[in-house]
Amino acid sequence: MNTALLAIGPLGTPEMVIIAVLILVLFGAKKLPTFARSLGRSMGEFKRAKDDFETELHRSAADEEAEERKRRELPKSATETRDVSATPTRSRESEDI
Repeated sequence: MNTALLAIGPLGTPEMVIIAVLILVLFGAKKLPTFARSLGRSMGEFKRAKDDFETELHRSAADEEAEERKRRELPKSATETRDVSATPTRSRESEDI
């Protein structure tokens, strides 16, 4: 196991405060609203793309299930018509006898 990853661990409140202060110092207070706005837009776009992907995935799965049901029903209906046509019919000549 990689020991460097274990040494980092999860970020707590003190670490997040230090990161926020560093960002404030590096970019300045005027740029922070712009960054926050663009981050919010990016998150919204990501959520929309995720929802569209999930919708398409569910739609595709439903279409596949419907197609599979049609394939299963098709041989049954073909067998039924074959059985009907294979049944011997009585001719008029056999009725006269």
